[in-house]
Amino acid sequence: MKPLGYFFACSILALACLPVAAIAADNQQTPEKPEKTRLQCWVDLYRGEPVSYHAVLGDLAGVRVVYLGESHGLTRHHEIQERIVTDLAKRGVPLVLALEQMEAIYQTPLDLYVLGTIDFEELAQMTDWKNRWSGYENYRGVLEAARKADAPILALNARRETIRQVARSGGVDRLDPELRKELPEEIQLDDPPYEHLLNLRLAVHKMATPERLRPMLEAQIARDETMASALSKFLQSEQGRGRTAIVLCGGVHCSHGLATVDRVRRRMPGVTDRIILMSASGDAKVTKSMQAVTRPITITHEQLRKVERPVADYLHVISRKQ
Repeated sequence: MKPLGYFFACSILALACLPVAAIAADNQQTPEKPEKTRLQCWVDLYRGEPVSYHAVLGDLAGVRVVYLGESHGLTRHHEIQERIVTDLAKRGVPLVLALEQMEAIYQTPLDLYVLGTIDFEELAQMTDWKNRWSGYENYRGVLEAARKADAPILALNARRETIRQVARSGGVDRLDPELRKELPEEIQLDDPPYEHLLNLRLAVHKMATPERLRPMLEAQIARDETMASALSKFLQSEQGRGRTAIVLCGGVHCSHGLATVDRVRRRMPGVTDRIILMSASGDAKVTKSMQAVTRPITITHEQLRKVERPVADYLHVISRKQ
């Protein structure tokens, strides 16, 4: 495998070795505008077969939670997210759009946006979104699609400063009591499969020394628990009853059914869900500032096999960018 930069530590591993022969004719229904020289398709990872977008959409319409694991900043990924929200709404599926990309403290302005009281630019200003989430403009289309579908939009994430303090203070148990109150009461820190995966991915950070790695891992778990708590509480509320949640998050928060996915399942036994990942396929860019704080790493098949779970239900893959 090729070296991974910071971008990949926050998203899915690039899966670029799928055979071009797997492209099926009916996969011309893919959500984004196809590039003339790049073939693309949907793959059912449980069956190991290409599948049409129409078939994927039909499957998603029958579950309670759909996780769309993105590589932050890739236009193609955001276009797929918008198309899935639009097309499920056209099928009459009651939706709620749930965002990793918005901190829960900003739920009130998000509600005003849903009501049409403020527009996207006003939402961004009221939430300081430009400074709190790089590339926030990428979510304009999917938010507008959700609002058009009369879908509530839910802010999932913990406050950024609190998560940083978890890492800096030495872990959840060492967090200041007042800050600890911002996080869910129940945080499951003992999670060997997820710990194994995070240890592999967090190693990309130069600051991830052995003594710092555990607090960094706990910070990630605290974020996952916060998002899972917010989502499950909404889905079990009167407002969320009967709605299908479309969760926009980095691939690391849903791949292999770990992270946020496992924590929602723990809170909602029997919940039905699907995980969709989208390949980077050479489109991800690693900036100079990212290179300054990261180092190249290699994650092998043998290391990933220890997770003992498929990476997702469906994968949207496009041939590698030349």
